[in-house]
Amino acid sequence: MDFDRLIDRCSTESLRWHIYPDDVLPLWVADMDFESPECVIKALHERVDHAIFGYGLPPFGLKEVFVKRMQNLYNWQVTDPQLSFVPGVVTGFNLALRALCQPGDSVIFFTPAYPPFFSGPKSSSLNVVECPMLESPDSGYSIDFELFERLIVNHHVKVYIHCDPQNPTGRALTRAELEKLAEILLRHEVFTCSDEIHCDLVYDGRKHIPFASLSKEVSDTTLTFMAPSKTFNVAGLYASVGIIQNEALLEQFNVARAGFVGSPDLLSLTAAKAAYEGGAEWLQACLAYLQANRDWLVENIHAHLPGVKATCPEATFLMWLDCRDTGLESPYKFFLEKARVGLNDGTAFGQQYAQFTRLNFGTPRANLEKAVSAMEKALKER
Repeated sequence: MDFDRLIDRCSTESLRWHIYPDDVLPLWVADMDFESPECVIKALHERVDHAIFGYGLPPFGLKEVFVKRMQNLYNWQVTDPQLSFVPGVVTGFNLALRALCQPGDSVIFFTPAYPPFFSGPKSSSLNVVECPMLESPDSGYSIDFELFERLIVNHHVKVYIHCDPQNPTGRALTRAELEKLAEILLRHEVFTCSDEIHCDLVYDGRKHIPFASLSKEVSDTTLTFMAPSKTFNVAGLYASVGIIQNEALLEQFNVARAGFVGSPDLLSLTAAKAAYEGGAEWLQACLAYLQANRDWLVENIHAHLPGVKATCPEATFLMWLDCRDTGLESPYKFFLEKARVGLNDGTAFGQQYAQFTRLNFGTPRANLEKAVSAMEKALKER
């Protein structure tokens, strides 16, 4: 668990390290530059050594491991039949939209938002309704409940795409916020598709609260998607789990996926089971390292990057940077061209966020030091 070790990913088929030229330090897409837990690597070796890769089922015990995990972490009682394995959370919520909506229906979510929240509804001919989050003076984000409800009513919203922890702001919503959301959604009979992929990556003693765990009424209108991918750095293996506790919704979901989207492959599910069973110690060490990275980054961005405000994330390994005070039209392009640091273009999270960018701090500290130094130099020399 040496998270400071620099591992060469340029010699692999890494999307993160190949999208930019070799002289660019990539701190964008949400995977980490750390080795996965040893238990995952060992389980994959054993499965490969078996040397037969026929059609398969979820590994024996995987559902039981996940059910127990939900009970232990969240006191949330789910059962085996309520679980559906899908090749990715994005795949899951796209299927959910197809199951719940008809062309022309409206879907709402908070912005800034994870980019597939924009593309997913559009691919199903649905109307996208954006609800901007409120910005506080310290660059934190909160929910405008009055606007949220007004938009639901005005646009006859059918589905709300929930993202908690929130990407890209790093907010971990409180129980009071979740309960207020639930009250509004239930009153207006809106379904919820809940992306909780970063649920294990929360800081400062916080505890994630699954939206569907609030009450039976909420769970009856919610499809939840979780995954080991961000937690244990196995994103490229594409194994996620849907939790659908309403039998009618589960049937709709299964109809939408039939003949269209199958189960994750055997190696993906093998890795998921190993991670959930044996990855706790690795995760605790990783969380401590990530939190230290977060704290270092916030302090040094404010000290060395004039005009850049860093939102201190309560969860995830992603940091949302407000660069409006720099006067840069596109901080993404500026830091790419002048500092050779590859971040995310803010417009991917909403067209109004051109002067924002997102930074991935799931990397050895040396890379962050290099990035901040190069960004500081670029700002001074412009």
